[in-house]
Amino acid sequence: MIIHIGGDHAAHELQRHLVAWLTERGHEVVDHGPLEYDAQDDYPVFVLPTAQAVAADPDSRGIVLGGSGNGEQMAANKVAGVRAALAWQPELAALARQHNDARVVSIGARFTDTATAEAIVEAFLTTEFEGEERHARRVAMVEAYERDGSLPG
Repeated sequence: MIIHIGGDHAAHELQRHLVAWLTERGHEVVDHGPLEYDAQDDYPVFVLPTAQAVAADPDSRGIVLGGSGNGEQMAANKVAGVRAALAWQPELAALARQHNDARVVSIGARFTDTATAEAIVEAFLTTEFEGEERHARRVAMVEAYERDGSLPG
């Protein structure tokens, strides 16, 4: 699986770890940076290209990282076709996939240890969208709004 990853300085160490960890597991990882630590970097510079790459490749997934993961999730969700979910435990990542067909997971490095981050990513990558009628219907409503602004109901 192709996995796009991007973040900010607060998550630099965790991002470097996850890139190596995913590569060791046979994934093709596209690192959108930052490649070096710089406390002055701005997460949109790295997160938006990550989300754009995921939107352009329906078979790929994305991981965005920051101090809390909030700003990164918000930025990724500005890209059409990307549903980014903030997860601080594996169960949330699994539910984001099962119920919302999330394509990007956002992780807050200041609140997530390495083992938990690995478990979150593993859950995110191995869980499939249930596609159950109610979940598919809800995702379709979000996609319709994103496409043309039509409100459900």
